[in-house]
Amino acid sequence: MENKLRAGEVFTLKVERLSDFGYFLSLGTEEVMLHKREASKELKEGETVEVFLYQDHEGRLAATMTQPKVRLDTLAWLKVVGSTKRLGVFLDIGIHKDVLLSNDDLPGPLEQWPGIGDQLYCGLRLDKKGRLFADLASEQEIVEQAEAANESHFNQMVTGHVYKLNDSGALIFTENSLIGFIHQDEMSHQLRLGERVECRVTFIRDDGRVNLSMKPRKEQAYSEDAEKIYTYLKANKGQMPYTDKSSPDEIKNEFDISKAAFKRALGKLIKENKIKQENGKTYLKI
Repeated sequence: MENKLRAGEVFTLKVERLSDFGYFLSLGTEEVMLHKREASKELKEGETVEVFLYQDHEGRLAATMTQPKVRLDTLAWLKVVGSTKRLGVFLDIGIHKDVLLSNDDLPGPLEQWPGIGDQLYCGLRLDKKGRLFADLASEQEIVEQAEAANESHFNQMVTGHVYKLNDSGALIFTENSLIGFIHQDEMSHQLRLGERVECRVTFIRDDGRVNLSMKPRKEQAYSEDAEKIYTYLKANKGQMPYTDKSSPDEIKNEFDISKAAFKRALGKLIKENKIKQENGKTYLKI
């Protein structure tokens, strides 16, 4: 007869008999072990107890009275607590045993894998052998949790976690339940799946989703770039061999900004009468 007990679900089972190291629980003719360290109280023979089933480190079906954050039929945000290239990442589901999210379900490049402390929206699944794995939520399951943005969200700062990466950018589920998209050009660095990000709402779409940016507003960016150049000049005896005629590569290598941003920052400093350009160099005005 096919087993009725399986990992990933909660069952109410009868305490069939006691042993030195735990309790044998039964459902009909099936039995499962509840180790003493997984019991939240002492149990007596014949009483019933609600337990969650999982596989122990030897692959055997086991029980715990600790209620997990997620089951086969639910979803939750789960924290990454471990990672191994050969297998995938391990997620804390609220019991002593962590659950594996297989590398088959993760992005190809390792640098896009979740890091320790990142969070993923997941459920649980069983493979053909009945083994318990984490299962990333589908796009539809994310959509079902989302709310539509309105004009009041425009220009607001929001935080959220990356739930999907593609060639164009990253999809974010925010802490106020919005779905947002960050284009590659609007990232301050390459994002990981599950990474927590803070970003600004730059556009409200007709479908209730939002476009996001991790970059500062232009006015703020101009000021930060200008301050970077001004600090560089002060540290280099008030002069530098870079002007608005310098190559994009030179500017990128020295200041880590684009030539367009460099020219805007120079323009701001010139307008403020803080610098001047002569003979292929830029000088502080003293």
